[in-house]
Amino acid sequence: MRHRPIPGSSGSVREMSLLGDGLLHAPCEPVTEFGPALHRLVEDMFATMYAADGVGLAANQIGVAQRVFVYDCPDDEDVRHLGHVVNPRLVEADGVEVRGPEGCLSLPGLEAPTSRFDHAVVEGVDLLGAPVRVEGTGFFARCLQHECDHLEGVVYADRVTGRHHARLRRAIRKAGWS
Repeated sequence: MRHRPIPGSSGSVREMSLLGDGLLHAPCEPVTEFGPALHRLVEDMFATMYAADGVGLAANQIGVAQRVFVYDCPDDEDVRHLGHVVNPRLVEADGVEVRGPEGCLSLPGLEAPTSRFDHAVVEGVDLLGAPVRVEGTGFFARCLQHECDHLEGVVYADRVTGRHHARLRRAIRKAGWS
């Protein structure tokens, strides 16, 4: 699915952090300043996510250790979910645990079966500090859990188990960017 930038967005595409970058493996700091710099960060995150053909992006994936993520992701009924969350907290992850293919913009070209719940709820605030609550099912629930993990310093490869873990580790070593 090819995504298009938000009309009127003036964000810049930033360099993507790849697996092995220390920022991807450490918890991010809460956002305390709500102003033009945060607005620019979110615009740049959308531009970077779209340029990489992604459905979600956490701030630490572009070298910013702050608790922010953006998304433009369908659910399993092909309903599009578009937005951002500042200082997100995963408050619910429940339902059926589903093992499905998962990839990441910070591990380009790779994917592996990863277990996630099929329902997730994230709470946080928007660019102005107003409360937001985002609820997702299916693929969108997977996206919400994935992005919240990033902000805790966890990449999906950390959740892969069994023979898939060994296979993914070999592919990562072969890729040469970790």
